[in-house]
Order: sequence, then C-alpha cells, then structure tokens
Amino acid sequence: MNFGALELRHLPALNACLNTLAALFLVLGFLFIRRGRKQAHRNCMIAAFYTSTFFIISYLIYHYLAGRTVFAEPAWFRPIYLAILLTHTVLAVGILPLILLTLWRAQQERFERHKKVARWALPLWLYVSVTGVVIYLLLYVIFPQRPL
Repeated sequence: MNFGALELRHLPALNACLNTLAALFLVLGFLFIRRGRKQAHRNCMIAAFYTSTFFIISYLIYHYLAGRTVFAEPAWFRPIYLAILLTHTVLAVGILPLILLTLWRAQQERFERHKKVARWALPLWLYVSVTGVVIYLLLYVIFPQRPL
C-alpha cells in the first residue's frame, strides 16, 4: 500500500471522517455559544462549514468515479437503510440554504435573526452529518456490500 497516495477506495472512509469532524465542530460550536465563547463558536462553525464543503467535494468525486452504491444484503435490513438514506438525502439537500442563511446572518452581525435560523439549522445539519457516518458504517463496515 502506498501511504503517499489517496486511492478511490479510501474516499468513503475519508468522507465518514469528514462527517464525524463536522459533527464534532457543530457540537463544540453549540457548547461554546452556550458558554458565551463567541469567538470559539464562530471558529467551530466555520470549521464545520469547510469540513462539510470538503466532504461534499470528496463525495461527488467518489460517486462520479465509482458510480452508485447499492445496499443489497441483508434484505431484512434494506428498508431500514433506505429510510435512513432517504431522510439523510432530503435533509442534506434542504439544509444547505439554511446553513448559508445562518452564516450570512452571522457575518452581517444580525445575531437575533441568526439565532432564529440556527435553531433549525444546527440539529438538521448535525443529523445529516451523523447519519452520513451511519450510512458509511452500514455500507462498508457492518454490512459490507459486494459490487453488483
């Protein structure tokens, strides 16, 4: 194995790590703002945004090159997996405008309006990040899927 080169097969694990980091930054950002540590909160939320941005770039590259991944086995778990995947995907698309609006309002120092959107954006963004890791674990660790 060449540790100097990132291979296509490594991208799902990288994506799971990026989602984990994003979730960690989101939780830390929330804890910091609850303690009044505004600069630390700001830094964590910006880090979460960039980490999620790197994730989506890596995710798109992987699926462009590798194609789609299908959960086939075990058949009894497939409906549960698809329910997780559906909520994850719908919220991943829907959360982007909320994230951008939240960041914009913070940048403009409209903090009361920022908080109103952040109350929705944070838990949804956290759900998307955590379920991204769950999907990785289901596809590649718990129930490794064979290529079709």
